[in-house]
Amino acid sequence: MPDPLDQPHLQTLRLRVRGVVQGVGFRPFVFRLAQALGLSGWVRNDLEGVLIEASATPEVLSSFVQALREQAPPAARIERIDLVERRSGGLPPGFTIIQSAASGPITTLISPDLTLCEDCLQELFDPANRRYLYPYINCTNCGPRYSIIQQLPYDRPHTTMRAFEMCPDCAAEYHDPTNRRFHAQPIACPVCGPQVHLRNARMEPIASRHPAIAEAARLLREGQILAIKGLGGYHLACDATNPQAVETLRTRKKRRAKPFALMAKDTEALRGHVLLDEAALHLLKSLERPIVLLPKGPVPLPEALAPGSPDLGLMLPYTPLQHLLFAEGAPPLLVMTSANRSGEPMVYRDEDLRFLEGLADFFLVGERPIARRVDDSIAALADGKPMLLRRARGFAPAPILRSERFQRPILALGAQLKNAIALCSGGQVFVSQHIGDLDELEARLAFQQTVRDLTQMFQVSLEQALVVHDLHPDYPSTQYAAELPGPKQAVQHHQAHIASVLAEHQRWDETVLGFAFDGAGLGLDGAIWGGEVLYGSLNQGFKRVAHLHYAPLPGGDAAATFPPQAAVGFLRDLSGWETLLPEQAVQQGKSLLRSRLPIPLTSSMGRLFDTAAALLGFHTRQDFEGQAAMWLEKLARTCPAPSKYRFSLPLLQEELLEWDYRPLLEGLLLDLKKGAPKEQVAWQFHAALATSVVDAARTLRKRYVYSTVVLSGGVWQNRLLHGLALAGLQAQGLEVCWNRAVPPGDGGIALGQLALAQTLQKP
Repeated sequence: MPDPLDQPHLQTLRLRVRGVVQGVGFRPFVFRLAQALGLSGWVRNDLEGVLIEASATPEVLSSFVQALREQAPPAARIERIDLVERRSGGLPPGFTIIQSAASGPITTLISPDLTLCEDCLQELFDPANRRYLYPYINCTNCGPRYSIIQQLPYDRPHTTMRAFEMCPDCAAEYHDPTNRRFHAQPIACPVCGPQVHLRNARMEPIASRHPAIAEAARLLREGQILAIKGLGGYHLACDATNPQAVETLRTRKKRRAKPFALMAKDTEALRGHVLLDEAALHLLKSLERPIVLLPKGPVPLPEALAPGSPDLGLMLPYTPLQHLLFAEGAPPLLVMTSANRSGEPMVYRDEDLRFLEGLADFFLVGERPIARRVDDSIAALADGKPMLLRRARGFAPAPILRSERFQRPILALGAQLKNAIALCSGGQVFVSQHIGDLDELEARLAFQQTVRDLTQMFQVSLEQALVVHDLHPDYPSTQYAAELPGPKQAVQHHQAHIASVLAEHQRWDETVLGFAFDGAGLGLDGAIWGGEVLYGSLNQGFKRVAHLHYAPLPGGDAAATFPPQAAVGFLRDLSGWETLLPEQAVQQGKSLLRSRLPIPLTSSMGRLFDTAAALLGFHTRQDFEGQAAMWLEKLARTCPAPSKYRFSLPLLQEELLEWDYRPLLEGLLLDLKKGAPKEQVAWQFHAALATSVVDAARTLRKRYVYSTVVLSGGVWQNRLLHGLALAGLQAQGLEVCWNRAVPPGDGGIALGQLALAQTLQKP
């Protein structure tokens, strides 16, 4: 009798599926698809992704592979499907999910945390469902992933849910291939899963389970401030329409002006407060649910929410607990800001709640542990397209790119501000979640923990990896690099900015002109750069071809936080400006310039923004980086009818071109002397810089060959400047690229460092 498995019309394929395919319901999807098509075989997770062995006729197998690509779960991201083996004959009847393999090198991708899906949302409010009002409802299409994974492969024993033994009902769902919770690792229910508890400021219990949520909603209505445990850490929440509650939160956090993030019950709750279009609505409702920066609308909210900002940062609920709070009557618009003291990272461990003493009146805590801190992501729209300003929840740790050029293990440590790290392993490039400014000890410890966390998770050896860091010797990231055992490579700050765009868009060979505008970065000549024009490519490196004319920066770093003091250095050769600035700042700045103390020189576009803001009335210390520039942009956006005339920043025709900022500042002073409206002067400042970028691109095309312009650096988060420059450059027939998947500010620096490292290491 012939062997039933030895049938010439059957084939067996072994397929390797790479990408974000663990923790997103991919194995159950494969199982159901195989059953529907009548395939035999098996599927399993391993450290490289998902491995499938399937047998059927060639026609059915072809349909199977096509369906894998076209019908994958919404949170899955297939990088590629590799054919590992093809052989004649079949497999025993039936298709199964087999135990995960945990040996070999790690090349699989980890899913970011996922927004609550519509199916679970319906069940959450269905009285007939056994998870009715349960704040930890989830399935293979939603819920925590990166924030609970402790090691790979992604199975329940490797997550923070391992302490919760499944009840019989959950276990039955977990093992039922037809169920939406088949192999959903965070699966839980009110019987066997974690619960929430409400505590007062002394950590005394008040209520548990759903009564805790209902009481929390009532307290928010009364104007109380609550610390609420989320997916990746704690938030501080209060009624966003209650001016006293908002002011109290600012006072307690010692956060004078930095905007608070808001969470709206739904899009109706934010209409009128912000300007919405289809692109904004799509981004707000996207699977990642970032905070989206939107222009303030005609219906005002308390100014203390975002003083001096033209935008409000808004997000929609993404966890069951958040939906339940709104359903129980919490104010439809909440402040939902990171739970931390100013300058420190967000609290995410229950044992660290003592650090929030004095900040919150009550604590809504949850029993599911968080494996790592993951902040909310922040996005904006530039030219109608999303641009990430902070990459964290919903995005990290999905890879930025895959390329065979990244086979050597590399660890890039980023910069000082808005830090994130990057590493490559097995041809994949990862950028960590946002870590933050490295000024405080807690932030530096979080930075070091993230390095250990990701290198261990992706099996990157610190002894063998090339460690890439900024040129600045005083950055904590640079100093930490010196402590690591592997070889080192320094990368100039602004070159890394431009490289980050090219890497993100995978423009390896293209020669471009890059405009790197930011607040500060150590230059190759020892000066503080920040208004740079670079020419080159990832493969050949970059050279500086133009920059903002140097100005002395009296007080150095101190001037960066006090715009009037920085302005003295830029205005020193002009007249008629002293009365527009605080007298003490003028005297102190002039005294420093006359002294024999070393005064750093800067070409910083950020400091030029500070100078213009100071002339127009911004006379306080900056509470956060870019505050004065944000204030200036808001002022400019209120200009009712921008005038047609323009200032200019002439290019001084040397071998290395320089923008001369003095005619621009003279024009500002003249207009202010004539009594021109400040909003018109602010708009004209933006227009002058945009025009100068276009003029420089036109002039430099006579010297260099390029058809693409790259914009990067924190200054390009200014959407007015971005829009004006983009229109002008495109009118010249130039293609314009900018950061979208990583921030244009220092949160994207690590990607650029990593991308440039191989070029700089060439013999």
